[in-house]
Amino acid sequence: MRMIITLLLVTLSLTTWAQDGYEIKVSIDGYEQKDLYLAYYLGEKQYILDTVARAEDNSYTFRGEENLAGGIYLVVMAPDNQFFQILIDDKNQRFSLKTAMGETQLENTQFTNSPDNQDFYNYLLYLAEQRDEGEEFQKVINSESASEKDKERAKEALEDLGDKVLVYQKKFIADHPGSLPAAIIEANLPTEFPEFTGTEEEINNKKWRWMQQHYFDNLDLGDTRMLRTPFLFQRVDYFVQKLQVQHPDSIALAIDFILEKMRPSEENFKFYLIHFLNFYAASKFVGMDAVYVHLVDKYYALGLAPWTEEEQLEKIVDNANRLRPLLIGKTAPDLQMERRDGSKINLSDVESPYTVLYFWRYDCGHCKKSTPILADFYEKFKDRGVKIFAGCAKLRDEVPECWDYIDENGIGEWIHVVDPYGRSRFMTTYDLKTTPQIYVLDKDKKIISKRLGAEQLEELFNRLLEEETLEIERSK
Repeated sequence: MRMIITLLLVTLSLTTWAQDGYEIKVSIDGYEQKDLYLAYYLGEKQYILDTVARAEDNSYTFRGEENLAGGIYLVVMAPDNQFFQILIDDKNQRFSLKTAMGETQLENTQFTNSPDNQDFYNYLLYLAEQRDEGEEFQKVINSESASEKDKERAKEALEDLGDKVLVYQKKFIADHPGSLPAAIIEANLPTEFPEFTGTEEEINNKKWRWMQQHYFDNLDLGDTRMLRTPFLFQRVDYFVQKLQVQHPDSIALAIDFILEKMRPSEENFKFYLIHFLNFYAASKFVGMDAVYVHLVDKYYALGLAPWTEEEQLEKIVDNANRLRPLLIGKTAPDLQMERRDGSKINLSDVESPYTVLYFWRYDCGHCKKSTPILADFYEKFKDRGVKIFAGCAKLRDEVPECWDYIDENGIGEWIHVVDPYGRSRFMTTYDLKTTPQIYVLDKDKKIISKRLGAEQLEELFNRLLEEETLEIERSK
């Protein structure tokens, strides 16, 4: 048994199921609380589905008119939310079970009218027995008093035990084709790499590339039953966050790979498309808004998210349209602004190997902290050709105070600009919901980085200039 971390009321309904209904009777020796709960996994959380009171015979029966979605469910006990797991499948909706509190819960669990659950618990009991045997071998391996010969024997015995368990697992899968227990066991089989040759670095790189293509070989992402398991979210998250280069293009390809494999399950596809869209909409990492735009362009804008209400869809697409011109690698939208003397200047007119585009307000608390840092940065890098195009995001009669702030803080060397009447639509064009906002542009005004803190600029430019120096040396 384990402790459940979070139990939330279910707020998401992903599909409509047949009207056969479910009836699960649970008897727990030693459990005397009034209520018992039925919960399920979804994503990285667990949700309460049903609550029942104790009957006169001390049993608890969960009933519902609609079939449950397949997956791994949790029978949760008050008051400390200890739980044990049961399997629910299309053909496995009406059954009973008896178990007991305490360390012997696993061996004391017996099911009636649920062969899949009984088979799965027999499997779990087998694993527990092998784990106990393996722990004895591990003790010898870790022992300071054991001889090297004994340790070597223990290692060999542990490897043999692992092979034995793997044979058992594969036989179980072969003997129970299509069953939920077999699908769960297969999904968690260890990865078996082919033989690779080369240096250690080459072999590791080949394994990584192979794993990217074969990570889900044993896990059917199009099986709706996998959605309500404790491991699917972990596996998907690991594939995207750990197995991929953390670049928006690589991540977008990885998500496409996952969603394509999920297409046979409308529910899986829907859940993870929504998850990835929300995740990358809220990402704080520079450049990851490109993943959001990719998902909108490839799925939402093309009608592949039909569950989305029209008003919400419009907002999603509009947001992507605003972000698209500001993605890293794009040419920064040009702006025609005014200098202090009223003369016009375009962002594209600035000739410099690097331009820092800085939007600020004199009454913005964060700007007051960022501006002095930016001033120090400028003093260090102005001789390297860096220029700052600083736009005070104030309109009309508030503009004069921009110039007062500039004078008072000694930052007059920057290219200071305003747009008193908003003719350039700079606030909309650069999606200025908050200030300060910083964009770093190259000589062609392409966006190198954006929305980073002023304190990050020095590190960024040290890296940029170092790469520039290396590129020059390589070209000689």
